[in-house]
Amino acid sequence: MRKLALVTGGTRGIGLAIAETLLRDGARVIVCGREPATLPGIEVVTADVTQPSQLAELAAYAGPVDILVNNVGGSLGGGKFTASTVEQWHGTFALNLMPAVILSQALLPGMRDRRWGRIINISSIWGRESGGGAAYNAIKAAMISMSKNLANEVVRDGVLVNCVAPGSVWFPGGGWDLKQQANPAAIAKFIDEDLPRGSFGQPQEVAELVAFLASDRASLLAGACIPIDGGQGHSNL
Repeated sequence: MRKLALVTGGTRGIGLAIAETLLRDGARVIVCGREPATLPGIEVVTADVTQPSQLAELAAYAGPVDILVNNVGGSLGGGKFTASTVEQWHGTFALNLMPAVILSQALLPGMRDRRWGRIINISSIWGRESGGGAAYNAIKAAMISMSKNLANEVVRDGVLVNCVAPGSVWFPGGGWDLKQQANPAAIAKFIDEDLPRGSFGQPQEVAELVAFLASDRASLLAGACIPIDGGQGHSNL
């Protein structure tokens, strides 16, 4: 029977690449985004994931999800701690962590009943080490911690929970694309000094790792946080 996958923030960038790759690998795929979209072979549901009521409706609509990819997120401006605002912290928390918590809680019972499930949370190298905006850094670290905690709780039920930590990934219309258009020289310097392989990551590279984690081939992986960054990160762990 075809597995059913739900991908949040799945209408562009990394999320879209994940959705298309899971579809390629035989899953039936539902994605959600704030704006309506038409994606061949993929069902798109419009939802604001910062609204718990809409997340509940999304989970009920999707039904017996086998693969949940909590991809939606963003820094909401970044910045150092002393320049951040309470509103930014609340907004970053609501966008990055709470959708993963709410959807995981809603969809886990079905996975446990069926004795098979995959929850894959998209964090960041800035959740593994210091970097990026203060709020984003802290909340992506919280996502990694939550993933490990949940993984240990449900692994005996056949549900595998893992985290993926991408480095800097470029895609049209994304943050790095906009920065590159605004200041090509600065981004060229960043690539030369901070990206060991000399180029940004691509959404498809992240998607292939997620597809592996969503498969039976990843049967021993539970509670892992896997960096996928071309050597950009500096953590030894």
